[in-house]
Amino acid sequence: MEQSLPLVLVPGLTCTARLYGPQIAALWPFGQVAVADHRRDADMAAIAARILKDAPPRFALVGLSMGGYIAFAMMRLAPDRIAKLALLDTSARANTPEQTEGRKTQIAMAQSGRYGEIPDLAIPRYLNEKHQRDERLTGIVRQMISETGPEAFVRQTNAIITRSDSRPLLGSIRCPTLVLVGDSDIATPPELNQEIAAGIPGAKLTVIPDSGHLTTLEQPEAVNAALAEWLDA
Repeated sequence: MEQSLPLVLVPGLTCTARLYGPQIAALWPFGQVAVADHRRDADMAAIAARILKDAPPRFALVGLSMGGYIAFAMMRLAPDRIAKLALLDTSARANTPEQTEGRKTQIAMAQSGRYGEIPDLAIPRYLNEKHQRDERLTGIVRQMISETGPEAFVRQTNAIITRSDSRPLLGSIRCPTLVLVGDSDIATPPELNQEIAAGIPGAKLTVIPDSGHLTTLEQPEAVNAALAEWLDA
């Protein structure tokens, strides 16, 4: 076990440190754990630069969904500082025109006082169908969205809309990489994560059963085991 490698965990859209609640204690033995703040900037490069400014000189990086998009931006800026990379439930592709239209609709909702409707749109995309009836999990999702707030949501969404296509970057990633996805993730489906794993030399792909987009919350024990193996390799 590598005791001295700090970890930086980057949440997804509308997600806070609660996204990684089940992981923080489990990963602490591998090194200091920090959850990045990705709420203050409206483009990926600025978010990445702010996180790197506060990060240790060399660290392991975990990003889920939007956190994965940010991780790619961090790899562009400082590949030598990232010792290990874990990409969870994410995509290397840029936003499609259809996705952009949907996101712009949600921005308009947030800006017109309808941010309270966002959780009902998010939960079916975030959670496996059977977990959508789990009051504990849906409560966490609602709490994270509330904690994010409409202003940060708009900034995050604009950053997602304008992100670069990261597929050309994949072949240059040389650090040990884990790609992990829920088998029923509809937001960033398994095939998008398979594409990432196929593009990164030596990457390992792990598919988590009975999980949607928020694998860290839906199947924490399986995710913790996969992350521990990645860190211990």
